[in-house]
This record gives sequence, C-alpha cells and structure tokens, in this order.
Amino acid sequence: MQQLSSILNRFSEPETLKMAKLGRELRAKGIDVIDLSLGEPDFDTPQHIKDAAKKAIDDNWSHYTPVPGYLDLREAICTKFKRDNNLEYKPENIVVSTGAKQSLANAILALVDEGEEVIIPTPYWVTYSELVKIAKGKVVEVHTSMESGFKITPAQLEASITDKTKLFLFSSPCNPSGAVYSKKELEALAVVFRKHPNIFIISDEIYEYINFVGSHESIAQFNDLKDRIIIINGLSKGFAMTGWRLGYIAASPEIAKGCEKLQGQFTSGTNSITQKAAVIALTADLKPSYEMVSEFTRRRELTMKLVKEVPGIKCFEPEGAFYIFPDVSYYYGKSNGEHIIKNSADFSMYLLNVAHVSSVMGDAFGDPACVRFSFANSATNIEKAWARIKDALAKLK
Repeated sequence: MQQLSSILNRFSEPETLKMAKLGRELRAKGIDVIDLSLGEPDFDTPQHIKDAAKKAIDDNWSHYTPVPGYLDLREAICTKFKRDNNLEYKPENIVVSTGAKQSLANAILALVDEGEEVIIPTPYWVTYSELVKIAKGKVVEVHTSMESGFKITPAQLEASITDKTKLFLFSSPCNPSGAVYSKKELEALAVVFRKHPNIFIISDEIYEYINFVGSHESIAQFNDLKDRIIIINGLSKGFAMTGWRLGYIAASPEIAKGCEKLQGQFTSGTNSITQKAAVIALTADLKPSYEMVSEFTRRRELTMKLVKEVPGIKCFEPEGAFYIFPDVSYYYGKSNGEHIIKNSADFSMYLLNVAHVSSVMGDAFGDPACVRFSFANSATNIEKAWARIKDALAKLK
C-alpha cells in the first residue's frame, strides 16, 4: 500500500472551509442554507480596482513577476504604511504573496524550527496552529476570556515564555473574537517583549480597516521592537478582493529575504494582474472601504440585537472584524430527542442540519465553549438566519 507523507498527519483541514463545503453540499440538494461561516465580505470589488486590472490586461502585464512583488506595488505598500500607520518601510522590507495565508506560512516556516514554541492567545484563526505544526513547532495556547475582552494580559504573556519560545502570534482586530488591542494594551505587551529580545512577533492586521472602536494601532509602532515584528496584511477583507489572492508582509530585510527564498520554491511571484490592481487599491481613495465598514457597523448592531433575543447565549460585542464569537455552552447536554449537543461541533452541525445555518465550531479556534458566526452577509439573511437559530435552539431540552 502506498504511504503518503507524514506531514499530512501533523495538521487538520480548516474547519472554516469544511463547514462551507458541507453547506454547499446541502445547497446542491435544494436546501436553503444561510452561510454565516466564511470570512468573506459579500461586496463586489470596487470599480476603480477592476478597471485597473482590465487596463493591466490590455497593457500586457502577463509575464512572470518578481518573487517579492513588483517594485511599484511594494512602494505602494510602503506608502500605505506611512499614510495609515505612520510606519516607515522600504521596498526591501516587503514581500507580496498569494494571499495573507501564504504570507503567514512563509513567515512561520522562515522563523520556527522543530521543537521551538509559538505562543498564540486563544481564540485564534484556525490556520495559526496548523502552520506551526507543519513547521514542527510547539503551539503554546494562552487562554483569554470574554471577561478580559478576549485579550492576553502582560502577566499571562510573561508566564507563558520559556527558553524555547521563538514567536508570539496574534491578530488585531481578531478573527474570531473581534477583539481590538489599544495602543495602551500593546505598550503593556511591549514592556514584556523588551525583556525577551529573542522572541519574534507576528501581528496579523488583515482586518485593519474593519474597526468599530477607533483608529487601528499596530505593535510595530514601537521602534525598538520593529526589527523583530512581522506585519501580515492583504486586500481580501478591506477591499473585498478575496478571490484576487494577494497578501503581504512587512519585516526586517533579513526576514523578508528568508520569506522570498521560501516563496521562490513554492509559488514564485504573485499574479501580475492582481498586483497592478493592488497598486490602485492601496493608493486611491479609500471611500469604498469605509462605506463597506459602515455597512458592517449596521450589521454588527443588528446581529447583537438578535443574539440578545436568544436565551442562554453570552456574547462579547466585537470591536473589529465581522464576526461574533458567543459562548453557547448553555446548550451542551441538551437534546431535541434526535440530536444531542455535547460540544461546539455538535452545536454547529445541529444548526446546519436543523436550522440550515452554517457556523464554525469554537474548538477550531482554541475555545470549545464558543461558536463563530459571521455578519458578512446581508441584513435580510442575518435576520432570517437568527430567527431560524432561535427556533432550532428552542427545541432543545
């Protein structure tokens, strides 16, 4: 019998993609499934960005691209960092990849050796832990709570550091919790990192623009830490460009070169047309992005109102991104006679099969008491979905 590589046993399929696949299978059978599982804006890419892509095709930008990205795009990314974050970067600090997920993979594989520890506050995006496992690193989960706003404290960070700690990995705004770190909170974490100069920090800022509580703060603003910080960002969330597949990092030249070397063997340079469109996305008027955020703000308010009408669910009001991550453990142990809810996976599957609403179980994000629901869907679908959820949960005794 043929034996596949052991690497396939180190990690799991993303639960987000698995739930989306199950939803599609039910739809194929004619069932009306409302998708609250995937992290994808339900908006179309703004017209001026699409026009830039069409022009790039007409101008014959159809050849292989440099591995780290076109120079004009890397310059545009530097302009964006200065404009939005007051951060100084040069093109040599930037590597463009086929989505922020590849950017994360590059950075983790470039930094983590077998047995080295990576601290990840829970809840976290499903792919973080699996990429660390692919690199043969050790995931060290630090559990946050709804009461702490789903944020790690300096004391928790300090207590989790050992002589094997290589990397700290987090997101702000956070997928799935919606937590957003303030400048004061980041400064408190920075105090700890200053005591441990050998620890790198990956800051995933892909939801930067989708912020409901103020301006975005990056931990890279602390200059003495900047050389060991890797910022992950991209176009999917803030510009409704999920299918265009473009992410990027900002890091020290040494780390950037390491990521470029890895990418040179995996995928080489990112899609040429996407890159040319990205230049316009990052340097033109951000009005379409802010209009999208305004709509997400309205949907957040609607979702919070509807969730409060469901008995037994405790919910943190997200400060950014487009998810809620409520504690649904009140329903564990309950049954409708046919389905027994023992955990978050059972809860999500029950909603999929009975309410025909897709969600993602909290275990995938490192928090088994919770389930993630997206509000990147129309207000009409959000209202319909939560009415179904409320009815389905009322049948559990």
